[in-house]
Amino acid sequence: SVTAGFKFRNAGQVCISPTRFFVQDKVYKTFVEGFTERAKSLKVGNGIEDGVQMGPLIDSRRLPIMEEFVSNARDCGAKLATGGERIGNQGYFYAPTVLSDVPDDAKIMTDEPFGPVAPITNFTSLDEVVERANSLPFGLASYVFTSDGSKATKIERALDTGLVGVNHP
Repeated sequence: SVTAGFKFRNAGQVCISPTRFFVQDKVYKTFVEGFTERAKSLKVGNGIEDGVQMGPLIDSRRLPIMEEFVSNARDCGAKLATGGERIGNQGYFYAPTVLSDVPDDAKIMTDEPFGPVAPITNFTSLDEVVERANSLPFGLASYVFTSDGSKATKIERALDTGLVGVNHP
């Protein structure tokens, strides 16, 4: 999934990295499974080694922050699909993490994780997803993936964000 690669680039520490994933009901299960498989397949390690696809967090302070996001989401009812823990005991490596069925009241749905944790939730209607996406007072970037051009245009115009990427991160 192109979205998983974009999410985990630089261990999710990119200003325009996707933070929340809203996925339409009819493709939700398939999306979560594919995203999870991609996350599981990433090679994490020293970025100058061949084949490494994701490096560490910027510093030690980020590790307990990732743990808190995951713990809070699970306490709110989210399911841990993969990851959710530090890798090893040297460096600041945190496993590419996928959370599914994340409720809107989980901390990760309102605060930027700036790390390799991807919260995924479902939606039914366009109006619903736009309202939920616009529910926060900030939004540097948003991304819309759809094969329906008219839906893409409608959502693109409705999102209150600085940048909207359509079918491309």
